Amino acid sequence: MAQTKDLTVGNPLSLIIKFALPLLGGILFQQAYNIADAAIVGRYLGAKALAAVGASSSAQFLTFGFCMGTMTGFAVPVAQRFGARDYDGMRRFVFCAYILAAATALLMTSLCAFFCDSILRILKTPEDIFGDARVYLFTLFLGTPFIIFYNWLSSLLRAVGDSKTPFAFLVFSTMLNVALDLLFIVCFGWGVFGAAFATVISLFVSGLLCALYIRAKFEILRLKKESKVFDIRTAVALIKIGVPMGLQFSITAIGSMIMQAANNALGTVYVSAFSAASKIKQFAISPFDALAASVSTFASQNYGAHKFDRIKKGFAQGIAAGTLLGAALAVLLIFFGRQLSMIFISAKNADVLDASQKFLFISGFFYLVIPFLNVSRLTVQGLGYSNRAIFSGVIEMLARIFVSFALVPTMGWTAICFCDQAAWVSATFFIFSYCLYLIGRLQKEAR
Repeated sequence: MAQTKDLTVGNPLSLIIKFALPLLGGILFQQAYNIADAAIVGRYLGAKALAAVGASSSAQFLTFGFCMGTMTGFAVPVAQRFGARDYDGMRRFVFCAYILAAATALLMTSLCAFFCDSILRILKTPEDIFGDARVYLFTLFLGTPFIIFYNWLSSLLRAVGDSKTPFAFLVFSTMLNVALDLLFIVCFGWGVFGAAFATVISLFVSGLLCALYIRAKFEILRLKKESKVFDIRTAVALIKIGVPMGLQFSITAIGSMIMQAANNALGTVYVSAFSAASKIKQFAISPFDALAASVSTFASQNYGAHKFDRIKKGFAQGIAAGTLLGAALAVLLIFFGRQLSMIFISAKNADVLDASQKFLFISGFFYLVIPFLNVSRLTVQGLGYSNRAIFSGVIEMLARIFVSFALVPTMGWTAICFCDQAAWVSATFFIFSYCLYLIGRLQKEAR
């Protein structure tokens, strides 16, 4: 029990912030690696290799996002049982989740590998980079079990209150990934295969470290003989939470793919501006993702402990902290968007800088919306109602599709600048209202 963290006692805001900080560090570190990885491929293999690696990024988000979301969902009942101090019940969920994770790995790896060429054709991958793109994507697809392995074990650790250890292993695996990139690409000359293989190995190592750490330090998570029973009702409960959370990622990815396709039709200037502005936007959104994940775990544990008033308090304080953060980030994007864009864009490309600055300027005014959206959605998921939260993803997707097809042809880049924001606002109306209703209903049922 020494390594776990009980979020059902203590100051909610303090617990949420402390739990969120390692999550934020992990997200930012991963994004920094993505930039370094792209730089290594582009610098040593050239522009075509970089295009081959990036050609399937939306498909990777679609498939791997489903896997990661599903594994996160499997950890929700574990956190609830931990909060209820029902450790035998918790271990039964853990065992069933292991079985379902293995089945998911087998299914997703088989499907993705079989349809690899078809996916690249659907994405209209140019013929001159198709071969490299296929090698890269196929290698990553074969590493799907390791992606699932790491994400399930890291979600399991967070479910019992440990967000620091997954962060530490992520830092190590990220540094290993960069080192292997250089070894396989520069020294061995393995090209894009080396880049993909480095990612697969680093994910395997990080998952293995999580497994060894759990075995050594978390006696509470060691499965007993009576826990090793595959119960259909337990499995169904996991699937009802995990699959909708996975679909949440995939549905969001579909909307983003359509939005990106609409932007690509506007020309090279706007493709470059969108690429630069999106990287900055994702960095700026990272704190909200970490905060929301923290509130979600807090809600899960307190749901298990039947402390519904505490859930309401943690939710409100999470929203308040996110709003203050959103105000600070809004100022940064509105007034310093051009300077931030120059991290990626040379000053001589004034037209690209102008477009990127416009994107960030408009985005900044909507950053106060994001904490309401993210915290509400993940709180609903943390309470076990991920099938309701999925509607917010559907709303986001529909909003992006509407803007992409109805407004981009006439408004061009301006419509792209409002596309994400339209999705955020539309989804927030639903999920924030539902979250308030759900917490209120739970409070009434407890009285």
